[in-house]
Amino acid sequence: MSFITVIGLVAGALTTIAFLPQVLKTWQSKSAKDVSFSMLVTFSIGVFLWLLYGIYLHALPIILANSFTLFFNVIILWLKIQYR
Repeated sequence: MSFITVIGLVAGALTTIAFLPQVLKTWQSKSAKDVSFSMLVTFSIGVFLWLLYGIYLHALPIILANSFTLFFNVIILWLKIQYR
């Protein structure tokens, strides 16, 4: 594994893990009133497009990071809708 791939994997892991506290807070508080619905939708679309881009390039760091980020973001979006 090349050094640049490791950098990409670490960067992807850190930016993906950044969503975990929001997921947990929203889940525990059963409230997503302070999270913007339009931001979640826009961000999900952007992350999905990054995922497609990573798949096209066969770039593992991009694929992994955006897969998990999209997963976490969709959970937050679902909780936002669930806890209206």
